[in-house]
Amino acid sequence: MVTGARGMLGADLLETLAGDEVTGFGRELDVRDDAAVADAVRELKPDVVVNCAAWTAVDDAETHEEEAMAVNGHAVRGLARACADGGARLIQVSTDYVFDGTRREPYGENDPVSPVNAYGRTKLAGEVAALEHGHVVVRTAWLYGAHGPNFVKTMMRLAAERETVSVVTDQEGQPTSTRDLAAQLVALGRSPIPGGVYHGTCSGRTSWHGFAREIFTLLGADPERVLPTTADAYARPAPRPAYSVLAHGRWSEAGLAPMRDWKEALRDAWPYLSFS
Repeated sequence: MVTGARGMLGADLLETLAGDEVTGFGRELDVRDDAAVADAVRELKPDVVVNCAAWTAVDDAETHEEEAMAVNGHAVRGLARACADGGARLIQVSTDYVFDGTRREPYGENDPVSPVNAYGRTKLAGEVAALEHGHVVVRTAWLYGAHGPNFVKTMMRLAAERETVSVVTDQEGQPTSTRDLAAQLVALGRSPIPGGVYHGTCSGRTSWHGFAREIFTLLGADPERVLPTTADAYARPAPRPAYSVLAHGRWSEAGLAPMRDWKEALRDAWPYLSFS
């Protein structure tokens, strides 16, 4: 069972699970309605539930934290309880934003959390709810895919519209393909793993500037058209972690390899993105 199945990650999950017995719910299942969620789990009797439903408007969460908490925090508590009661394993998708981004070495799964914005606080509440019931949390970051707006599509559009684009150099992370993450989540769901936190990002690291240059290169455009700038040039309501590189040490416990390098994943996803 997949919630948030019409979103960028949820849609790729359904495609990855094509041929399996899977039910995807979009907005027709309001994850904030504990009774409706419990009824769905009770009726379907899933082995695994992957929760991709989320409030993802990071800046809007600064002024609508209560509404974001209802989706990212309180709803997860009800879903985690329903899964525990029904004998299902919940995989809760979370975020690098639970960290403050002040360090310069990869964050481990058990490192202290300290979100710097409302979105991160609400997602952390969802993590706590899932873990309290013995479920699985998978943190991811810098997602792109064919089924929704994202940084790759934005750069594609800007490359066609502008002579140059300015992209920040002082935020570092791991671009992650939703296709790769979907495959990893499916493999995780089929593994007899213990509950806990896993980091679902592609390997390697880069800045948004480096990411944009690679996109331009794949477009056949001159990467020198991507100009460096800093986050200070873009005033946004929600502060962003400057460093979002995540370590992948726990995958070995599940008998799975970490996700592959971000450049390789981007190249393989490219035809899928270019014609979507």
